[in-house]
Formats: sequence, structure tokens, C-alpha cells
Amino acid sequence: MRCLITGGAGFIGSHTADALMAAGHEVRVLDALRPPVHMRPVRPPWLHDDAELIHGDVRDRAVLNRALEGVDAIFHLAAYQDYLPDFSTFFDVNASGTALLFELLVERRQELRRLVVASSQAVAGEGSYRDGDGQDFVPSSRSRDHLAEGRWEISDAMGRPATALPTPEIVSRPQNPYGLSKWTQERLVLDLAPRYGIPAVAMRYSIVQGPRQSFTNAYSGACRIFCLASHFDRPITIYEDGLQRRDFVDIEDVVQANLLVLEDERAIGGVFNVGGERAYTVLEFADLVQRAFDRQGTLEPSGRFRFGDTRHAVSDCTALHQLGWRPTRTPADSVAAYRDWLRSVDPSPAVLDDAAAEMERLGVVRGG
Repeated sequence: MRCLITGGAGFIGSHTADALMAAGHEVRVLDALRPPVHMRPVRPPWLHDDAELIHGDVRDRAVLNRALEGVDAIFHLAAYQDYLPDFSTFFDVNASGTALLFELLVERRQELRRLVVASSQAVAGEGSYRDGDGQDFVPSSRSRDHLAEGRWEISDAMGRPATALPTPEIVSRPQNPYGLSKWTQERLVLDLAPRYGIPAVAMRYSIVQGPRQSFTNAYSGACRIFCLASHFDRPITIYEDGLQRRDFVDIEDVVQANLLVLEDERAIGGVFNVGGERAYTVLEFADLVQRAFDRQGTLEPSGRFRFGDTRHAVSDCTALHQLGWRPTRTPADSVAAYRDWLRSVDPSPAVLDDAAAEMERLGVVRGG
């Protein structure tokens, strides 16, 4: 097949390109090559030499039309993600860009084998919880006042501690602009794709980790910021109390999930969580990173918080299990691979300082 990967010069896209080409497929990449993921508008060295690259934006009708020529399958991974309050940009890139893709596919009457759309765990918001009476519920986001007071955990309607549960795909309650824009993409897959005969699938990625994950993008997550701190022998900054739980998944497992839904007809019309399945506290993960860098020291939570973070985020991947997928790699594997990649590219320590300063300036990081 000839496959188009939007955002294909980035983290998930470039690894997916490698796997597709190893499987004998042709790959075309459309990428804007813009900050904060790419600091220069040039072909990154990790992009496969045989992948065709079109430098352009998914919101550009002419460029996207050209990229669609002759393709049999599309991995729509291009996205804007950040902690910054660029509300309109999230919807312009993620929602409008995807709507334009659907518009052109319908206009061209293009026959596809598959359209795989990158969604996100952020669509679930705070996710599933169980209250003090044993009833499941989906909470709203934590209030700014509660966070400022250090009241980190979710409570039920009676003020009792609630229990976080693995969250299935049926839960959709996004509570930040990124999650809302990704939810819009899912609705396009679920509602518009069947109407026009487009065999589409949405993939709700958890926190994906591994080499090539942008060290200049603050949204890249704990692996990026903890590994950078350790690489530069700086203290690891831990928000809240460090007991928030996260679901980390290795890039190699994500790529295998992508290739699976490309081929499996049962995936069409579905939304699938892609997660690591085991919950780690942020403190546990930070300790794992320290050990990977042969560092020792006491990890001290800062008591500060990023406004908009979820408390706990763990995905239920049962639906993807039913297609035969299981994660095979651990967060320790991901951290070791990212550590080795960081050492090979040797970033400047300014990438830590610049991202932290920008989040402070815009009020993303608060408290303490």
C-alpha cells in the first residue's frame, strides 16, 4: 500500500513510517516541521531516507490535496499539543485540519483501505471513578481553589474519597482545549466516516514514550522532563504530591497497534485505547528515571501544579486486546531508549529553562 502519514516527521509518525516501510509499504509524509516539536523547518535525520516528504500544513487545501494523490491508507497524526492557552490553535489544527481531510476525501471520492486518526487519552478527562456507595461516575475537572489548597484527590458528591478506575473508550468528558479538539476528531470518525464509506479508526494514545520524543515540546510528558533534568544533573520537578498515577506506553507498542488496525477489518468504526496498562505514580516513575541515569537523591514533590492536569489517568485497553494486541515493553525500556537517544543528540540545557519560563509566564504552573 501507499500510505500517507500526516505529522509523519514527528515522534509517533516517524516510528510508524519505519515499521510500514519494513513491512513493504510505500510512505509519504506531510509535516509542517514547526515548533515546538521541530525547531528548524528541515528534514529531521531520523526520518527514513526512502520516505517521501511534503513540507506543508494539514490546513492548506492545495497541499493536502497533493498529499492525498494515489494513497491507499492514511495515518492522520498531525496535531497541535501544548500546555499553553492557545485555545483557537488546538481547534484550528486538530479539528479543522481533520474536517478538511474528510472534506477532501469525500470531494475526491477517494477509495481508502484505512484512515487511522490519532486521538488521545485526554478525551476521557478525569476518567472513571467509583464513589463511596460503589457507584461509578465521571467527575468534572478539579477546581482551581481545591488545587491551590493542595486538595489533589477527586471526591464524590458527598465529599468522600473516590476510587480511580481504568477508563474505557465509552467515557468521553474532555476538560481542556487539547482534549476537546481530539474529541471532535473522534466524532468525525464515529459519525461522518460511516456516512461517506470511509473506513476510519480512532486511537486514544496514553502517554507515549521513547526515542525521538521532542525535547522542546513541554507537552511531551514526564519521560522528557525527568530525563532532561537527569541528563543535565538537575533536580527533578514533581508536581502536586507525586502520587498521581499515569499510564505509560512504549512507542514500539503504539506502532504495533497502528499496524494492527491498518489490517484488521474489525477495527473499522472503532475507538481504541492504547496504553501501558499498569499505573505508576509520578514518584515511582521519577525513581525509575533516576536509576536509569545512575543518580541518587531524595525526590521531593513541589506542591505546585499545572492547571488542567488530570489527577489519575489509566486506560482500559480491553477493546484492543480483543484484536490481539498487548503491550510488550515497560516504562524502564522506554526510559533507557530515550536516555540513549538524548545522549546521541546532546540537547542544550536551555530547552528545560525555556519551557519552564513560558509555562510560568502564561500561568500554566501555579501554587507552591
